[in-house]
Amino acid sequence: MSFVAIEWSGSPISIEYQWLAPEKSSAPLLVFLHEGLGSVAMWKEFPKQLCDASGSRGLVYSRPGYGRSTPRGRNEVWGIDFMHRQAYEVLPALLAALNLDTSTQPLWLLGHSDGASIALLYAARFASQVAGLIVLAPHILVEDKTVASIEQARQAYLNTDLRARLAKYHDDPDSAFWGWNPIWLQPSFRAWSIEAEIKSISCPLLAVQGLDDEYGSLKQIEVIAACRPQTELLKLDACGHSPQRDQPERLIAAVCAFMTRHAHRDRDAH
Repeated sequence: MSFVAIEWSGSPISIEYQWLAPEKSSAPLLVFLHEGLGSVAMWKEFPKQLCDASGSRGLVYSRPGYGRSTPRGRNEVWGIDFMHRQAYEVLPALLAALNLDTSTQPLWLLGHSDGASIALLYAARFASQVAGLIVLAPHILVEDKTVASIEQARQAYLNTDLRARLAKYHDDPDSAFWGWNPIWLQPSFRAWSIEAEIKSISCPLLAVQGLDDEYGSLKQIEVIAACRPQTELLKLDACGHSPQRDQPERLIAAVCAFMTRHAHRDRDAH
């Protein structure tokens, strides 16, 4: 595991990251953006499996407050724009700190849940820097079932061993959980939506949703398709909120096929 320093919110912070197959300098670069309680470690073997199968390099990182990255400050409260700030501030700062020139080799972004929303927002603002997008269980708007499941997560954190289980993946599980959970439960967050932003995405886009997802319905990816009719949709049965855990083989096959179909964007960038 490696660490790099960036400036965010006026303070220096440390970001945990991991390279996969960095020696493949001319291969497509897949950047993995984790879920609302995720981290580098919580992806487990999926990034390596996908990079091996697709012949890609990989960059996996933990956002501020997660994993081994700098924890959220004791009195630091994130606003309802927290995903926008990750897309517009943190990810660009990380790429710059790692000396990645996305103007000559656009990125492939693969995001899960909150990370999928961040990937969409980044691609909408930095269109020329993204070769393609794969979004797993993205949040485009707030559904009743999402809020209900996040409230259940709060109860589990307070009353079960969830905190201890998260401590395996986060230096400060309270930083990760209480940075994320209260935002989604704010009444003002019910109006949150990124429909307007995603209309400006120009790169190829594969949107994936499990039919048994407890945090969102098919409406999430159908809204993406309504905003961008060229979006490719993958609806997975026997699959909950984490396709990379519930249906890894089907997901890897679909992503590899998607990247192969649209590989010309990488070639045209050189």
